[in-house]
Amino acid sequence: MILDAALQVYVEQGYRGTSMQAVADAAGVTKPVVYECYRNKDELLLALLDREERRLLDAITDALPTNPASDNVEAVLAAGLTAFLTAAGKATNSWRVVFESRRGSDSVVAVRVGRSRAMILGQVQDLVRMYMAVNQVDDAERKVPVIAELLATVAESCARMLVLEQYPWSAVELATYVSRFLTRGILGGGRHG
Repeated sequence: MILDAALQVYVEQGYRGTSMQAVADAAGVTKPVVYECYRNKDELLLALLDREERRLLDAITDALPTNPASDNVEAVLAAGLTAFLTAAGKATNSWRVVFESRRGSDSVVAVRVGRSRAMILGQVQDLVRMYMAVNQVDDAERKVPVIAELLATVAESCARMLVLEQYPWSAVELATYVSRFLTRGILGGGRHG
């Protein structure tokens, strides 16, 4: 109940606007009740982040392809991105916490989100490395971090488009178009999508 209220307040008011009193008001309890559960705002927000992070990490892990060595890179990207965007659409407030945390880069929430992103980026790098090894890509170790960062950034941007900016695309449509664009370029993505 307290964490649900904290999520609501954080999504509406951000890190700076989230106070123990605002959380108490949203939960329908007194401020001392919130302090009985959490010593301070940072402890409360870290507990909230623990919960939301578990949800997001499970969704992201489930969205990562299991066979990145497929010959059809576009299909692998589309399937992974579709799963990721579908999960983001089911946890919009969790994603709002992630996106909001980037505004206050010094907050405990921002630091924690950064660590989680680095962990996920490592998993994406492993997948890219596997794909490049199977396809005998030259200079793969130098290219892996670049490709993984680009893929992660594109996925985050697509989630932001759907969750925050509410672009008029479904998860499948956006994932299909973006995957086509990434694998075929502007002309390939534009002519057929």
